[in-house]
Amino acid sequence: MRVMELVRFGDTDTSFAARERPRPEPGPGQILVRVIATSVNPLDLQTRRGDYRDQVALPAVIGNDVSGVVVGTGPGADDFRPGDEVWYLAPVFAGQGTYAEFHVVDQALVARKPAGLSHIEAAGLALVGVTAWEALVERAGVRAGERVLVHGGAGGVGSAAVQVAGALGAEVVTTARAGDHAFVSGLGADHAIDFSAGDYVPRVRALGGVDVVLDTVGGNTLARSPEVLADRGRVVSVVDTPEPQNLLAAWGVNATYHFLFVSPGRAKLDALGRLVDRGELRPVIGTVLPLDEVPRAHALGEGGSTGPGRGRPRGKIAVSVHPQDEPPHRATSAP
Repeated sequence: MRVMELVRFGDTDTSFAARERPRPEPGPGQILVRVIATSVNPLDLQTRRGDYRDQVALPAVIGNDVSGVVVGTGPGADDFRPGDEVWYLAPVFAGQGTYAEFHVVDQALVARKPAGLSHIEAAGLALVGVTAWEALVERAGVRAGERVLVHGGAGGVGSAAVQVAGALGAEVVTTARAGDHAFVSGLGADHAIDFSAGDYVPRVRALGGVDVVLDTVGGNTLARSPEVLADRGRVVSVVDTPEPQNLLAAWGVNATYHFLFVSPGRAKLDALGRLVDRGELRPVIGTVLPLDEVPRAHALGEGGSTGPGRGRPRGKIAVSVHPQDEPPHRATSAP
């Protein structure tokens, strides 16, 4: 099978090489999937740069999103049959990644692909959707009627989180550049704040504060969250934040902090699939590139903030692995 191997840590031009590897065979409880599509996430960019070099032995195949078709099953893998269309989030730093024509995975991590999504769309939603669900439902416990602040609502996780929070019945506040306000409003945001036009804190407080903060941007978000939180508010961060921050103010509002490194699972995918089926969640695909252009996909991912004319395309960067098995791509970005 063809793969794109990470052969050295560093820049996008020299890190990857197209290689041939033996097609894997499924073991007990595993299935073999013909990968129709995968995608590029910030985790992949960090891995390529060498941020996790202690967890990655080179050469390596990285990547975590999959949408594809089952082509083989191992002993005891009875949940799926060849021909089933599936999607999943592969375990992080465990086994072969998804920049490959075939992938082996434990069946317990796999769900049936929602019929309303193409493989490109499903691959673009898996990791960011699971991250948003785990952050808002499993960690923050968002309830109907609460107010949620999503930092970076035009980004990959942010765009999924805006929709998930709205589906939970929350009032959604998000930070985004002015040029992205129509976009995040189309996703369901009730209030959009231009973070580049001044301090966001007074504007959030003018709305009455929030019950939950989802941090997808880093910086000093953790330290400033108590300034906008209601009593017993919750903060969930999905960003590596190596610099220490003064969280003394969190005591004043009895805040709870959660730090999330996403974990795969079928139940989360099934929950997201139900939102998709009800029309409450949709992926946002900005660019689709073939497997051989993974280096270019990473270069686009490094291009900066989202939006037209700002380098990185708005929405997810998807990678088409077997384009002959995928219907023509439909753009899914909001107006």
